[in-house]
Parts: sequence; C-alpha cells; structure tokens
Amino acid sequence: MCAINGALAYGVSATRVDEAVIVRTRDHMASRGPQGAGLWIDERRRIGFGHRRLAIIDLSSEGNQPMSLPDGSLTICFNGEIYNFRDLRHQLEAKGRVFRTESDTEVLLHLYAEYGSEMLGMLRGMFALAIWEARTETLMLARDPFGIKPLYYADDGQILQFASQVKGLLAGGKVDTSPEPAGHAGFFLWGSVPEPYTLHRGIRQLPAGSYLLVKEGKCNTPVVYSSPRSWFEGSAEGTLDLREALLDSLDHHFIADVPVSLFLSAGRDSTTLLALASEIRPEPIRAVTLSFEEYAGRHDDETPLAAEVARQYGAEHHISLLTRSRFDAELERVLNAMDQPSIDGLNTYFVSQAAAEGDHRVALSGLGADELLGGYPSFHQVPKLARSMAMTRLAPGLFGGANRLAARLGVLGSSPKSAALVELGGSIEGAYLLRRGLFLPSEVEEILDRDLARAGLEELATIERLRQITEGLPTVHAKVSALELSMYMRNQLLRDSDWAGMAHSLEIRVPFTDIELMHRVGPWIASGQPPTKVDMANTPKNALPEGIRNRAKTGFTIPIRDWILSGADAKAGGEPYRALARLVYRRLTGGEGLAREAAA
Repeated sequence: MCAINGALAYGVSATRVDEAVIVRTRDHMASRGPQGAGLWIDERRRIGFGHRRLAIIDLSSEGNQPMSLPDGSLTICFNGEIYNFRDLRHQLEAKGRVFRTESDTEVLLHLYAEYGSEMLGMLRGMFALAIWEARTETLMLARDPFGIKPLYYADDGQILQFASQVKGLLAGGKVDTSPEPAGHAGFFLWGSVPEPYTLHRGIRQLPAGSYLLVKEGKCNTPVVYSSPRSWFEGSAEGTLDLREALLDSLDHHFIADVPVSLFLSAGRDSTTLLALASEIRPEPIRAVTLSFEEYAGRHDDETPLAAEVARQYGAEHHISLLTRSRFDAELERVLNAMDQPSIDGLNTYFVSQAAAEGDHRVALSGLGADELLGGYPSFHQVPKLARSMAMTRLAPGLFGGANRLAARLGVLGSSPKSAALVELGGSIEGAYLLRRGLFLPSEVEEILDRDLARAGLEELATIERLRQITEGLPTVHAKVSALELSMYMRNQLLRDSDWAGMAHSLEIRVPFTDIELMHRVGPWIASGQPPTKVDMANTPKNALPEGIRNRAKTGFTIPIRDWILSGADAKAGGEPYRALARLVYRRLTGGEGLAREAAA
C-alpha cells in the first residue's frame, strides 16, 4: 500500500518533466507511505515516477518502488495489493520468467511483459498502477474493477501528471484549478464527487475498472475492462456455497507479511468476518471497536455486543473511546486529510486512528456486504417508490399519498419537493436518485452559483448515467445492486476508506468487495435468487450470538448531529448531512462556488 505519482512529457513541444514537481507531489502524500520514498526518471527526462511506500508484502528493500525489469524495458509504480500474485507468479515461472523479489509488484511487471493490458482481467485485488514500456514509449494507467484504490490525472495536451490524491497534484502545481461545474454540482447532488470529476477542471479521476494509454504523442480515452454489468453475467447453476466463497475471499485478504486486524462493530458484516476468520487463522484476530459516551445504554452503543463477539471468537479486542473533546481537537486534521469533499468518512478516520495507535498496519472492513447482499433499505424502498410514483403519473389524485410515502422512506430529508418526486420517481434510476441524493437538482441551483450549477447538472446528465449502469440487467434487485456498487460504494464509501485509512498509514482491505466473490454471487443476484445478509450471518460454524443475528441495521455512525451541528442547523429536522455538506464545502473550497444568498 503506497502513494504513486508521475509525469510524462508526451507532446511535441514538451521537452522534459520537472523533477521538483514530481517530488512535491510525492512528498505531499507521505502519510500513505511513511517507510520509504522512491524516484525514477528516465535518462531522456521525458517520464518520471514517484513512490511512497507502506510495506505490507515483501518488507525488504527489494520491494521498493519504482521497480524496473533488469533490462529496463518496463518500469512500474503501484499502489495496492494483488491477492493472487503467488498463483500468477507460478504461472509465469512455468513460462520461464525469473524473479528477484517476493513482491507482488514484480509479478505485475512480468505479467505485463507477457500479456500487456490483458493482464488486468487476471488480477484479484485492489490496485492503481502506472507502467512505462520503454520500447514503444507507452504509459498505461489502470485501476481495479471496484475502484478501491484511487488514481487521478491532469492532462494539458503536452504533459500528463498522475497521483493517488487530488491534493498531491495540487501540491505539485502546474494543473488547471479552475472550477469543474460537474464536480461542484455532483457533490451537493450526492454528498460526494462522482467520478470521473473532481472540483478542478484540470484533474480527472481514472474511472474504476478502466485503463488509460498514452502513446504515439496522444493521451487516449480511458478504456473499460471490467463493468458492473459483466459481474452479473453467467448462469446460476446448482447451489451457491456462500460460506466457501466468503472463506476463499477472506483467506486471500489475509495475505500479508504483517499482522492483519479487523474493524469490529456489532453489525452482522464485521462479526461474520471475525467468526469466519477465527476458523482459518491460527492466531487471535486483533479487533478494534469505537465507543462513544453519548451512546452508552442506547441501541446505538455497539460496544457490549462487539465485546461479546470478540470473547466468543477469541479476538484480541481493543475498544477506543472517542470523546467530544478529542473529536473537536481532531476535526481540522480530518478536513485536511479529506482529499475530495464528502459527508462521510469521519467514522473510518477515527477507527483507523485507533488501529494505527495500536501499531496496526492492515485492517479488514465489512464494507461491500450491503451492496452485494441487499442489506440497504434502498433494495425495497427504491422499487416501492418507483411503483408509487409511476402510479401517480397515471392518477394525479394519488399525489399526496405518494408524497407522504417518499417522506416515510426518508428520501431527500423531511420535505422533498413534490414536482421532482413525480418527475424523477417513476423509474428505478429516478427513485434511486431520490433515495440516495442529498439535494434535488433544483436545490443545487439554489445552493451554488446558478450558472455553475446548471452547467454542472447538464454535464452530469445524472439519470442517463444511471440508466447506463442498469441497462440490460434482468431484475430490479440486480439494478439496485449495480447502482449501489457503482455510485454510493465507489464514490463515497471506498474513497472515504482510502483517505481516512491512509491519513494514519493504515491499509484497509474489503473482503466483501472482491472480484472473485462478485463473479460467484453476481449470477445469483441476476437470476432473482440473491443471497441475503441472513444467509451470510449463517455461514460461520460457530454461530453468531442471537443478539447479532437479530439486530436491526444501524450503520456505522458517530454522534454527528450533536458534535458538528449547533443552533438552527442542529434543529433542521433530520437533515444533519445537508448542513455537514455546506460545512465541508466551505472548508475545502472557501465557499467560492456558493450562491451569494447561501454564502451570506
């Protein structure tokens, strides 16, 4: 786990890369890799890579990056983990490939030498990488299918820069920082910035499951090699062995040369991971739980149940108390660590901090289980809302009832706008926007400068993009799953886990967000026989406590209303995240894009 960055002078008028820019970008991301800094620039100074290292696999200096093949034909900088690298190495050795290290990085070099970009479909893991092929003067940038690891790039037509963080590119300088309307509008629409946009016109995020080639004096359009639609393909034959599939993913996610710990809540996701891990790991699992004084004795207090589970499965359990005073003292550092604005991630920041204080370098998270196994309320709310709004169009007299239904479902706060409900809610895609959206499009025009908002909303073309995700999927359940995987998980949960964990030099692994697991479960979702969270909770041999199996979903939260909001905002009737969005936006942008009346 690391930070990567680099620059390629590919245009006819670009003569060389600026080493100082590469170093500034690299060192701004030092928390992502505190154990080493690497730099490589080719002799013609047309391309350079920077790297910060957090050693997880092959802790020796042989695993340092950037790394090249002995003949200098290929050079790589890579962020992430490849969980099937040993199997791939054996296959490559059978072809005569010789290895000098025990790292997954070197496997990627040899794999590219054999297969080129086709190697990407062979990888099981989380990754963002850059490979330079000297003979053809080709640069390939690529990200894993889910988008677990980030990668941003800035292309001015002459020099392409890339980095693991937006703020890294900004620190390097020489990028266009004028506002990107789609990024600003997208943040208020969703509570996170939808890829491929950022807040800056000159910086794009490489989409998940895609690669980008720069060759022959041209920066090409990203090519998709893995899409959600493909994850649901295949036949659901026989019986799905969910237990075996989860054990297989979990076993691969323990591949490391340092101890692997676990974020433990009282939810079924993390407790199932702990229960299954106790079956396949000989040593006690190190587990970390956050506790809050405000939650003591309430349903939200996860500590007693988490402690019970830890005792049952023999975990080495650490409970970290997060107080209001500690939160207040840390908030400025949280916002500085936040790479793109988000209304989430605070919880992950503090549990990562607790893990890092215990000298943990890797932690497992239950992220992805809800998207894969239908655990969110959206799986029943979105279809219900879509049906109700479709009926409203046919029978306008039902409008009041539909409006009340939307309010009960909790879409867009406590006072959704009636016209937008009818206009958007009659399709799965529109209902999903109403369910997951933070502000309505019409409200975004009131929050931001109107020209900025309208340009951004037009560029986003949100409903059309959502339809591209669901196109061809055979069931409503599969459509909602694809939307949650592609939007909420990718743009918010995974991105927040990355910056929040890396702020403390902690690698967060997500066994439920695994491409092999997805390929096993996906056809069953598409067949109309999706496995459920109940099925998941029943997979351990040593059954989860009844209090866990029957516990209603609460989510992994902190007392955000009491700690961040005050005065009128705290009394805003169930809309704390809307107020948080304004706070975060002002902090990260200075409020320059806000409408005058909102800024005032």
